[in-house]
Amino acid sequence: MAGQEMVIFTRSFDLLTWLLPVTNNFPKAHRHTFTKRLLDAAFDLREKMEEANLRRGRERLERLIQTDEALARMKVYLRLAARWGWLTNGQYNHVSVMVAEIGRLLGGWHKATSK
Repeated sequence: MAGQEMVIFTRSFDLLTWLLPVTNNFPKAHRHTFTKRLLDAAFDLREKMEEANLRRGRERLERLIQTDEALARMKVYLRLAARWGWLTNGQYNHVSVMVAEIGRLLGGWHKATSK
């Protein structure tokens, strides 16, 4: 796979590209609290993946666990945004599919690293 980016990196980039403009429609009163936490989790997800990719062995596993933690935080924040009506059903369904795929890819990476 020399020169090819792993699919998880492409999917996380797509998630960020989709998420950033969507959060601009969240209520202004919550942009510095809730929206910041959601976006921080999304950026943490991507950054920890990058860090994991640059490491091997135990250090990689630690970063993958941190990536999974960021993904779990994102799921909670996205569920809340949908519950509060800040995401439409269609938007929530779309982002849920994206997040689920990233979760499966992350699980596979973690499993392959653990061997």
